[in-house]
Amino acid sequence: MTTTIDTASGPATPPAAPGGKPPVVRRRTEGGAVRHTGRTKVLVLVGLALFALYSLAPVWWLLVAATKGQRDLYTTNGLWFSEFHLWDNLRDLFTYQDGIFLKWMGNTLFYGFAGTIGMTVICVACGYGLAMYEFRGRGILMGCIIGSFLIPGALLTIPSFLLYTDLRLIDTPWAIIVPGFFNAFSVYLAKVYAEGAIPPELLEAARIDGAGEYHIFFQIGARLMSTGAATIFLLGFVGAWNNFFGPLVYLRSSEKWTVMLGLYSWLKVKVDSSVDLTGLVVVGSIVSLIPMVVLMISMQRYWRSGVTLGSLK
Repeated sequence: MTTTIDTASGPATPPAAPGGKPPVVRRRTEGGAVRHTGRTKVLVLVGLALFALYSLAPVWWLLVAATKGQRDLYTTNGLWFSEFHLWDNLRDLFTYQDGIFLKWMGNTLFYGFAGTIGMTVICVACGYGLAMYEFRGRGILMGCIIGSFLIPGALLTIPSFLLYTDLRLIDTPWAIIVPGFFNAFSVYLAKVYAEGAIPPELLEAARIDGAGEYHIFFQIGARLMSTGAATIFLLGFVGAWNNFFGPLVYLRSSEKWTVMLGLYSWLKVKVDSSVDLTGLVVVGSIVSLIPMVVLMISMQRYWRSGVTLGSLK
């Protein structure tokens, strides 16, 4: 049994459990916050330290391994440095097979930006419409969108492959870009954000002033949803960047592969032949993180404003 008392009104004696131990008392400060004991703080700090170690250990191993040569990669301690071969590894990475790694990076950026920009526009418009307009069947439509979360994407692979084959999209960039336009979770996220960020009275005032619905959406709704749109774009781009299954099924030519599929093909070479490209895969993995880091830093202000808006609500 746990009881919280207020120190401003003086200590009160909590009722003791019949025949048991006296209850644990948590005292409140003047501001109303619960005063944590030293043991609780230590447990929280230890837990956070373990989570940080769990998250950063693979990244540390990747950074250390990228600086090693092929022999040191297997014979030295994986968590500490050996002879520095980072520049040699980078040169081998960008010159192997006539620099096909740069081609894969360019393909991934193109697929990611094209698909994610289209998805953001479509999902923000759909979420705005579902949140701001009353029409028949809106509840059923929203239920179908939420229900689509339960369908595993792998179940749609064979129907999608047959459809793209009929449309002659297999082994073309459109087989990766077009499916990226549609994301049910992003529609739901846009709807929830629009309900909280756009006051209906503002839209009614714009209609009274003679503004059309398209003008209201682009001049008022889209601007008020900019933080939510940035969140949808960032989540969608991360998903597109890490997409592996789609390119594996729909793309045949190595010149059209993404960086994830290309690195996987290099890792598979070790199984099929005596050539070992593990060092190039490690360095390529580090280089492939750079666009994501740049994107996160460049969109940091949108995240910060979103967190501030959420705290005010």
